[in-house]
Amino acid sequence: MNKFARTQQWCTFARRWMLYDAKWQDVFYSADLVAGYLKGQFKPIYDPSTRVDMGDVVVVINTKEISMPVGEWKWRTYYHHTNYGKGAVTWASAWDLHHKDPTIVFYKAVYKSLRGGEHNPFRADQMAKLYLYPDDKVPEHIMENVCDQIRQLNPIPTILDKVDAKEHQDFPKLIDYPDDHVLN
Repeated sequence: MNKFARTQQWCTFARRWMLYDAKWQDVFYSADLVAGYLKGQFKPIYDPSTRVDMGDVVVVINTKEISMPVGEWKWRTYYHHTNYGKGAVTWASAWDLHHKDPTIVFYKAVYKSLRGGEHNPFRADQMAKLYLYPDDKVPEHIMENVCDQIRQLNPIPTILDKVDAKEHQDFPKLIDYPDDHVLN
């Protein structure tokens, strides 16, 4: 086996550390994408019939700034039980949970995307390979392992307040209004 083939084989079987920026991304589509990387679906050796955990490690940043479809923050509710015999059952809205812990909504979405039971016996192991951070402050010992980045699903639009004056002036105009024209 030559050197290139050994390197290619190592890259195929190795666990990569991936970085995903969840800023302004839909939480459900992002969870499906991250779950695919945790399962190893994007590797050429992936086979759902084999019972082998071959997924990558995923670090998600900016979970504080995730988005949801219209009305989901208000109407999406999450169930929690204390697991005691006479324990309490609580229901909380997505907005309420996100306000208490900015990473829990993304965690629950990824957990749901990784179906458990007989379909995926490795769900607990795969969730252990998920690191969630509410902002872009990631510990150094984790960032030194990250080797690749997952592309965002939706491009982040540029806010007009963040554009410098020269770029704003050089932007092509569609219409040049006369000097005496008044905009309402």
